[in-house]
Amino acid sequence: MGRLKLQPLGDVCLNEGCRSDGRILRGPEDDIELQKVVAELNKFDLAKGFTVAIRASIDYVLDGARTGRFNLLSDDVHPGERASVGAKLEYEVQRVFQWKKAKPLDVELAKSPVDLKSTVGDNWAIPKEAHCHLCICTQMRLKDSTHRSWLIRTHRSWLYRGKGNNDGKRGIAVDARNDWGVPLYDWTSLPINPLTLLSEYQVSQVFEFGRGQEVRLLRLFSFLPNRVIERSVILTVCAGNDDPMRRARAIKQRAEEQGLLLLCGTWVSDRAEAEARGFTLRSGDWVAIPGGSEVQEDAVGSGLLF
Repeated sequence: MGRLKLQPLGDVCLNEGCRSDGRILRGPEDDIELQKVVAELNKFDLAKGFTVAIRASIDYVLDGARTGRFNLLSDDVHPGERASVGAKLEYEVQRVFQWKKAKPLDVELAKSPVDLKSTVGDNWAIPKEAHCHLCICTQMRLKDSTHRSWLIRTHRSWLYRGKGNNDGKRGIAVDARNDWGVPLYDWTSLPINPLTLLSEYQVSQVFEFGRGQEVRLLRLFSFLPNRVIERSVILTVCAGNDDPMRRARAIKQRAEEQGLLLLCGTWVSDRAEAEARGFTLRSGDWVAIPGGSEVQEDAVGSGLLF
């Protein structure tokens, strides 16, 4: 798609139903409604909140506790599922920030309707009902696990021409976003699922069919020493099995015999021990800390223990 020659500021918007006062194309600094919404958004830690919402949306789509999937870019995730992260994100953002759901768009901020749009690609699909409204546009770069958001008035004059897609949705012209979008926060990292750090061989060992949960969890902790493992990771490794958390608790002694101090944030004493060693554990978090003999420590992380 080539670059669109944009109407300049001061021109009249092509959309007769344009919400902007007098249909005049204005920059963000002269858009009073936009500035009021920016002031409202500045009350929130947007980078942190969107990080939480995006992570929850990805986890929801992957459904690791049932499917055993942990990587949104994996071949076993359908492109349509990746695209559905955006639909889920709309609701997660409302939940995290406790923003009021309001028609005709998604939320109401500073008494103005605002649409929430996101993409795992390079552009957003703006529906007709959101043309010339204010939109929070979030972009997720899955390959480098980062995200960023802008606030922009999606003037029809600043959207690509033509009929749009099958639903009449149109993408935002690159220059319009760059010149007249308001960045809400800089590129921000998403937490990495520890399972994505495993080699192909290690993944095959941790998810080996026919092996018991305890053996596979011991392998998991040996492959990923000194890394906090969330409860959701354990549920993913043991997908479809009964009571995986009990299995994790059951291997503490075996792990210690093999040179791993296994700590769980569920217990106060373990949290204190982890804190003393430089790890912060929430309830349900685990960490395996190498200890014991030198030979055992060399084996940890190589997969030689179990």
